[in-house]
Amino acid sequence: MSETLMNASNPYDGERRPGSVGLPLPGISIRIVDGTATDVATGAVGEILVRGPNVFAGYWRQPDATAAAFADGWFRTGDLGARSADGYITLRGRRTDVIISGGFNIYPREVEDVLTEAPGVREAVVIGVPDARRGELPVAYIVAEGEIDASALEARCRRALASFKVPRAFVRVDTLPRTALGKVQKHLLPAWSVERK
Repeated sequence: MSETLMNASNPYDGERRPGSVGLPLPGISIRIVDGTATDVATGAVGEILVRGPNVFAGYWRQPDATAAAFADGWFRTGDLGARSADGYITLRGRRTDVIISGGFNIYPREVEDVLTEAPGVREAVVIGVPDARRGELPVAYIVAEGEIDASALEARCRRALASFKVPRAFVRVDTLPRTALGKVQKHLLPAWSVERK
């Protein structure tokens, strides 16, 4: 993030845990909180807050944006993560990407990880599409080596995820729209609506 320098890292000496961003660096404090800024339990997903000498003082001549970016001196990263019992932090997505379907939170990265393990799937992005009954429904956009087998992808998701997290549609795309820095621009994905039967 441009607002902070490095916050966490897998240790030079010690376990380098795959999938984890590691432990807070010396002098850096990290909290993981819920929507009321209360620390979540070990293993639970929440927003990552950071405090330390690496955090910027505020946005230039934008006092309102600065006030919104901090909670009691902690910088709100907007990243979602979970902390293991031994302190390793794993990112789970962005706060703005959470899909709320029928009152349940769906973290797209969890679904994307299941999909990218499927044979032939190179990339997967999951977004929420509007739904009159549930608020949002998850839809997966897939970059694959060939045609996709939506039934096989759905079955894989049903084995690994709770039913409300299973995408309601699987859309094959040639590429994912990205910024110059490689971040997926979800708002530029082809429009998709899920018709309720």
